Amino acid sequence: MSVSSATPYSPRTQPPILSQTHSQNISQNQLHYQPQGNPQNVSEHSQHNFAPSDKQKPIHPNKDPSHIQRKPKKRTLQKIIKQRWLFAMLIPGVVWMIIFNYIPMYGIVIAFKDYTVFDNIFSAPWVGLKNFVEFFNDDKFWLVMRNTLGINAIKLAIGFPLPIALAILINEIRFVRGKKIVQTVSYLPHFFSWVVLGGMIITIFSETGIFNRAVNAMGLADGPVNVLTEARYFWGLFITSDIWKELGWNSIIFLAAIAGIDPALYEAASMDGATKIQKIWHITLPSIKGIITILLVLSISAILNTSVEQFLILQNPLNLEASEVIDTLVYKLGLQAGRFSYAAAVGLFKAIIALILLVSANYASKRFNDRAIF
Repeated sequence: MSVSSATPYSPRTQPPILSQTHSQNISQNQLHYQPQGNPQNVSEHSQHNFAPSDKQKPIHPNKDPSHIQRKPKKRTLQKIIKQRWLFAMLIPGVVWMIIFNYIPMYGIVIAFKDYTVFDNIFSAPWVGLKNFVEFFNDDKFWLVMRNTLGINAIKLAIGFPLPIALAILINEIRFVRGKKIVQTVSYLPHFFSWVVLGGMIITIFSETGIFNRAVNAMGLADGPVNVLTEARYFWGLFITSDIWKELGWNSIIFLAAIAGIDPALYEAASMDGATKIQKIWHITLPSIKGIITILLVLSISAILNTSVEQFLILQNPLNLEASEVIDTLVYKLGLQAGRFSYAAAVGLFKAIIALILLVSANYASKRFNDRAIF
């Protein structure tokens, strides 16, 4: 029986006895048959089936997963006792929230009553949904809803991505002193109140301000541009000034998230020849996607909230058509007109819409982005 000199090894065939020279040149994964001596003896050996030994090496008791002794879980009370000083630090904040956030919630009932300063919450007569119906039938309902949703939607669409872009640009600055200067200049407007900034805006855009002087000097207008008194300019003025004030401050949390990215990812991308834009798109943005999702969900839920101080400073009777929002209406009706029940009903309506937006945005984020707050 003739046997080929390169017959592949089969696990069912007993391996032949190989010479020392051949055994050193044969890899472990590619074992080939090399006959030594009489081919007849080799054929006799090949008729026997190769079967591994049935004996298995016993598993050491300490390495057997079934013999691993698991430590019992610590009880919640034991954890609290062990971390009692950390929980003690939470007590002032919890007490503050209970006193100023949860206990006053009972005052919501005045939205369903006819409350006056001569009554108390308990003695005021019930009127049901009268205040809500009156608000929905009010001539200003659609006006304040349009202004509130329009201003905040545009501000969210423009003002939310800009802090992310600013954080990425600041992170790419390699000159340390230049980075600090940019951060300081961008953070500074946040620490000024709207009373100060509002006075600056009024001075700049007045008829004799620097804005009108520059416009007239460049020949873009024949006379003064009434930015503060014309309703068509109010949305742009409000959104621009708000973004300018909070742009640097809102970028801090994104800068902190970018600082936590592993530098090895950027080094590996550089070795692969990635450009700056590719690093930002494939490393930076995916790494901070979680914090972006959380802040976006919270921003959507707060789309009906506005800065009352900014509105009250920039608002005047001439631009009231574009500057009247829900918060200013609640302020005027509640504090100036004394219609506390009506103002409470409007505020409760806004809170319910905010809750619906929060749950909806969180559900959409969890469904399409696989990230959510709860």
